[in-house]
Amino acid sequence: MTDARLQAELAESKNETQRLRERLSMGTPTVHKDLSLISLVPKWSGLESAVPLEEFFDSIESSAQIGRWDEIDRLRIATLCLTDAAKMFYNGCTELHEENVNWEDFKNAFRRRFRDIHSDQYHFMKLQTDRQGRNESPQEFADRCRGLAQKIMGKSDDPVVRRVHRENAERMLLASFISGLAGKVGKHVRYQSPRNLEQALQIALAVQEAEKQGNFNEFLY
Repeated sequence: MTDARLQAELAESKNETQRLRERLSMGTPTVHKDLSLISLVPKWSGLESAVPLEEFFDSIESSAQIGRWDEIDRLRIATLCLTDAAKMFYNGCTELHEENVNWEDFKNAFRRRFRDIHSDQYHFMKLQTDRQGRNESPQEFADRCRGLAQKIMGKSDDPVVRRVHRENAERMLLASFISGLAGKVGKHVRYQSPRNLEQALQIALAVQEAEKQGNFNEFLY
């Protein structure tokens, strides 16, 4: 009796294993996309105040990798994020509306249209001489300086060379941000001698908030 029960259980196990194999062989599991990551992609206008074009592309590709977007998703999301001059260019560019257009075609078309006509020396001098605007917050000024620093960062396939370029750009970014801050905020940040942009920005925002609260003198001491 016991042997018969064991044989029955063994047969049932074999049948269950076969059913599992059949279910798995029916196809690959459904891939679930996370389209909520669209919020991480910035709007892109094509204007000088916009983030660099390659940074816009990188944000789409990074989000696509995490969110499991396919190529069509990348194209549609990139199109949705275009504004101003970039949107006008897309609407009028017939090659981008062809049925077989792909992600690389899209990127190359925008690179040709919005290529930077200024030299590295131009961007270097602009970063060195940049100053905080009258109605510009420290955060906005820092973002603008970051955009300029991106434009002077040399491009190379060598990771060591890229690291050197990045470190040089970060040093120039910090120096330009500190020297370009205006008023009491700028004086206090320069007095503190921060080691990086994040630290400099934290100090600037703290001083700015102290000024708004009317206790700047207390903040100093």
